[in-house]
Amino acid sequence: MRQGNTRSSPDVDFARRDQDDDRFAFGADRFVLRDDVRLRIDGTSVALTSPVSTFTLRGVSDGVGEALRRLAAGPVAFAEVTGALTVGERAQFDAVIGRIAHLLARSVVLGGREVLRVEKTARDASYEVAEVSGLTGDRLLRLSRFAFCRSRADTLVLESPLCKVRMLLVASGARELVAGLGSASASAELRADGLSPADAARLLGHLVGAGFVEVSEPGAGFGEDADPTLRQWDFHDLLFHSRIRTGRDDAPVGGVFPHRGELDPQPATKPLPDGPVVPLHRPSLDELAARDPVLTAAIEGRRSLREYGESPLSVEQLGEFLYRTGRVRVHFEPAPGEQPGGEIVGRPYPNGGSAYELELYLTIRRCAGLDPGIYYYDPVGHRLILVNTDAGDRQAMLTVAALSAGLTTDPDVLITMTSRFQRMSWKYSGIAYATTLRHTGVLYQTMYLVAAAMRLAPCGLGIGNADLAARVLGLDYLRESSVGDFLLGSRPDAEPGSWDTAQGWNYVNDAEWAAWAASRLNGN
Repeated sequence: MRQGNTRSSPDVDFARRDQDDDRFAFGADRFVLRDDVRLRIDGTSVALTSPVSTFTLRGVSDGVGEALRRLAAGPVAFAEVTGALTVGERAQFDAVIGRIAHLLARSVVLGGREVLRVEKTARDASYEVAEVSGLTGDRLLRLSRFAFCRSRADTLVLESPLCKVRMLLVASGARELVAGLGSASASAELRADGLSPADAARLLGHLVGAGFVEVSEPGAGFGEDADPTLRQWDFHDLLFHSRIRTGRDDAPVGGVFPHRGELDPQPATKPLPDGPVVPLHRPSLDELAARDPVLTAAIEGRRSLREYGESPLSVEQLGEFLYRTGRVRVHFEPAPGEQPGGEIVGRPYPNGGSAYELELYLTIRRCAGLDPGIYYYDPVGHRLILVNTDAGDRQAMLTVAALSAGLTTDPDVLITMTSRFQRMSWKYSGIAYATTLRHTGVLYQTMYLVAAAMRLAPCGLGIGNADLAARVLGLDYLRESSVGDFLLGSRPDAEPGSWDTAQGWNYVNDAEWAAWAASRLNGN
């Protein structure tokens, strides 16, 4: 037999625990191939295709093939599909199940009907069914604050970044029970449509054992409330972390081109908006090479500066800054007949898959040689396009930025970074948004270093109003929305030096580096 890159031991354990481990003696539980798995049998060759991979098993006997067909047809107990197998076929069946157990769902039957299906999202998943029926009245149950429900294929699914299984709430009783757990309740108070108290307690046992539901301790409350680590995780942050790294979720991740052949890819460069055009200065490479500091000086001297000089940044400096950080340098377009989606470009900063989905918009308050307004930066033509002249919109953008940076006055120039999300999600599954945030951070660093080399005042922001930006910039929030903000201005008249030890800064590792960098960036 041939298989994919799996670990078979936990799979065998999961698939056989109903027979070999009393902790997982789930009564009348059955198994079924997951609804996102397709079975194909061709003679003695069996292929099982999931959204992530295909397992091909060769030399499979007719009896084992028929057993797999029964697992694909609907929930069935292993005893029902193995009763007619020979000793040799049963050994082969066990080996097959050991390799595909993560493709099975466990069907929990209570009160004579299927109530719950359990799918593994990690191959080492396991849990014990908790004993709930004996809980005293002073012990309460509550849904974990990290648990959430969503619809999938017309079924309500319960998931959590703390759990390595998902639970399909097949019956109304399961959905009613989960809804009742939104507030702390005693087990006797919870209701499950069509289930006896004993069966409802059994269902609760699955939810508690898998980690979706907490049980309070008398006088101590719920564990999540007391755990210092969990208390410092926001729900969305932990969910995001669990989905963009492999290990505890089974969704496809990476450059799998999930929409190829169904949706057209977005172009490598954005169609230009309408508006007056302002050509920008293009710097001379020879001049830059002659006056730029060495890279180490820019790295060591890079600082976030929130004050500006009396004289503003010039439009020539702004043009140089944008040319060095955001312009399109190269363009590749696939030949006619080649696979669509291959159009890519190159810009000065690194980018996954050369997608370069980030766009730059500039809100200008003060820039010598450039009228105040809100502009789009054309990275191919290296020019600004005026997209909004409304003074109220301009002030709203600058006010949000000033509050985020803790400024007492409005910034001179606000650079808003937006992402054309579908440029990423057409190719990447599971990590599209995470990757666009990584790109934003890379662009921040590039802007910081170029600003340091040019002796300007840069400051990256951590908070921005995406709804405001979408309205002011005339964007569809779901198609293109702001993901980062960066302030730029002229360097303060009082040149910033090294960190002031009188203010509490303590140098660690080679204090002379900072003084050396400050000296070079200040022109000494």
